[in-house]
Amino acid sequence: MAKQILIVDDNPNMVSLLSDMLEIFDYQSIQADDGDKALAELDKGKFSLVITDMRMPNMSGMELLEKIKEKNPKLPVVLISGYSVKEFESQVCKPDGFLAKPFMMSDIEKLLNSLL
Repeated sequence: MAKQILIVDDNPNMVSLLSDMLEIFDYQSIQADDGDKALAELDKGKFSLVITDMRMPNMSGMELLEKIKEKNPKLPVVLISGYSVKEFESQVCKPDGFLAKPFMMSDIEKLLNSLL
């Protein structure tokens, strides 16, 4: 069975792009368009990785990261942002990886290889 990755982003185009990229590397993806839905998906299934956008309505990617790590500290969480990594360097809870927009297929491959 392929490893499942949870993609959390309120932009359907980004979700579709990430899902297609992950499929090339034989990973299945489940999508959620906000943090609350992501937490509900995490309660339902077993995931190998979470990829979440930093800026979303209702719950930021950073808030989602903190909630995920409270429940499952070993689950890798990757943040995606079009902004600088410095944006979350001062945070206590650190992501396991970072994808800067725009990213390329090789960035996804490196991330998967290093975390999974």
